[in-house]
Order: sequence, then C-alpha cells, then structure tokens
Amino acid sequence: MNKLVFQGRALIDGELRDHQMLICEAGRITYLGDPLPDLTPDVQVTTGTLVPGYIDIHVHGSAGHDVMDASEEALQGISANLARYGVTSFLATTLTGELEHLEQVVATCRRFTERPVQGAQLIGIHLEGPWINVRHKGAQNGNFVIPPTVADAQRLYEASGGLLKIVTLAPEQPESAPVIAYLHQQGVQASCGHSDATYEQVHTAMQHGLSHVTHCYNAMRGLHHREPGVVGAAMYHDELTTELIADGIHVHPVAMSILYRLKQSSRLALVSDGMRAVGMADGAYDLGGLAVELVQGEARLADGTLAGSTLTLEQAVKNMVTLCHVPLGEAVTMASTTPAHVVGVAERKGRLAVGYDADILVLDDQLNVRQTYVGGRQVF
Repeated sequence: MNKLVFQGRALIDGELRDHQMLICEAGRITYLGDPLPDLTPDVQVTTGTLVPGYIDIHVHGSAGHDVMDASEEALQGISANLARYGVTSFLATTLTGELEHLEQVVATCRRFTERPVQGAQLIGIHLEGPWINVRHKGAQNGNFVIPPTVADAQRLYEASGGLLKIVTLAPEQPESAPVIAYLHQQGVQASCGHSDATYEQVHTAMQHGLSHVTHCYNAMRGLHHREPGVVGAAMYHDELTTELIADGIHVHPVAMSILYRLKQSSRLALVSDGMRAVGMADGAYDLGGLAVELVQGEARLADGTLAGSTLTLEQAVKNMVTLCHVPLGEAVTMASTTPAHVVGVAERKGRLAVGYDADILVLDDQLNVRQTYVGGRQVF
C-alpha cells in the first residue's frame, strides 16, 4: 500500500494541534508529529482537522439494509454507508428474534469479516435481545422475548466465532446472573438495557460481571429519588460505561449534558442506534418485523414509540458540540476512543497514534466528514 502523508491540524489524545504531520504505511500510522523535511511530493495538505475514525458499537442498519437481513450484501451496504458519516469500525447490532434466525445473522457476520473491507470494518456483534423485559421492549418484537439461559448464550457465542462483543439484556430476568457471568468469562460486555431493573438489581448484576448500559435513558427504568433505577445506577457507578443516542430526540439536550457531566468522555460512548432508514427518504420501513414510519427524520411505530434512529455519529458529535457545548476533543473521544475501550480494541483503534490502525477522518470547520480512511485506504 502506498505511503500516505497528511499535514495540517490534528486531534491528538483530545488536544487540537496545528501544523502536524501524519504518515501512514501498510495500514498503520508510522509517524505523527512536527513536519519532516523532504516529503513535499507525498504530502496531502488538509484544510480541515484530522481525527480518529468513529466506532459505532450500536447500529442496526443503514441505506435500506438491516443486520437482521442476514446477508453479506446487506452488511456491505451498511458498511459502505457508515463510512460516509465517519464510521471506520462498527458492531453489527441485532434485534430480538428467534434463536435460529439470530444464529444465521451472527454466522453471516462472521463470514463477512473474511471479506476485504470496502467501507467501515465490522469488528464485532452487539446482540440486543432476546433476553429483555417486555415492559421496556421499545421497538423490539415482544413475540420473540425469552428468558436467558447459559446454553443459548453459548450457542450464539459459538455461532459468532467469538465476534460477540456486547449483549444487551435485562438483569432482573430469572437466570440472568449465570448468563452475565458466562459472558464476562468470554470477554463479552454484558449490558443493561430494555430493562425494568431496580438500582439494587443492577448493582447485584455488576457483581456477576455487568459492565455497560445500553442507550441510557431509553427503554429502561428511569431515575426516581426513592428508586434510582437503571438510569441512577448508570450515573452513579463509574465502573459502568454507558451509551447515549445524542440526537436531541431520544434524549433532551439537558439530559444529554447531565449524563456527560457525570460520566465524562472516558465512560460515555456515543451511538447511533441507526436503522435501515438512515440516509433514506421519509416513508414506510420495518424494524425486526414491525412497521415503522419515518417522518422528518424520526422513525416511530404506529403507537408513536421511537423505533431506532436515523442519527449518524457524524451528527452525534456535532450535537454534543453545539447542543451541549462539549469541546470537540471530548465529543470525538466519545465517538472513537471510549467505544474502542468498551469493545476491547483500544490498543489499535480510537486514537491518532503511532502503531495504530490508520482509521482517519478529515473534518471541515462545520465538523462534516469530508474524507474517511480505513486502514489507510480511502473509503469515502
């Protein structure tokens, strides 16, 4: 692969630095620092800002495709479209469904990782359901909700070929404790979501290995001064990393800001929760077999329930900066470095640093993604 040389402003470990040079060779960053002499013919001068590629750890679909389609063509469509919005790595996220279908989905994801990357890189799977609470099912199909068992968890983990990185479940469900413990032993993040758990139930689940909270505030027991619930547990425990859908629709900007102030950028991961309507026109779509209507960017079921989102991480970063007045470095950290830590790839992704994968974005002054590179290869 040819050498790539960038020169301009770069975001390095949360700090914006002008007049930096970044060199990529063989898919990795080999130099980052003050400009070197005698490289003029190779230099690509950037008029924007170099930042690490975004990592979306909760995304169901994009551009008319859904992970639950269980096809490599759908995954390729999702991968290509995510790159347009600055995503360089993602977790293919499932919905509640029949176990046999979920096996097909995760096996398809495993096969897809063997293909050359044409867009964002699929680095794992986020299993959202079927072990959730129907009281907070949101836009999940309640017909497929079942109690968790270690046998089923092992079945899906093995079908994924070890790609399973996050499992969203309701820890108040019977037999959840041994499932959480099993996932923890495999290095999988057990996450509380679509849950009616009390604060004490979340705290108990943490002792078995629960370590993450799925799209905080949404589809869970909220904060009450006499029962802190899931939201209270997420806010209180530094050990819990937490997702946020920062679209200003799922969560009010003030609530977004409160969560950021409590968790800080090191424990808060921006996610899109994007569904197949991302980048598409208003109209009728489906999500896990449920009819969804997209109107002016909002995807809802017939009863008004929010059904995933059409948010992109590009827009989520902008929203944190413009709606919550978060510094750019902190907003980018929540879309890159923190997700990398959550899914265990922080030693090679989520930073602009020597030895790291050359997953790089060029942002303009309005924080729009102008160029996306995955492993040093331009994919947008």
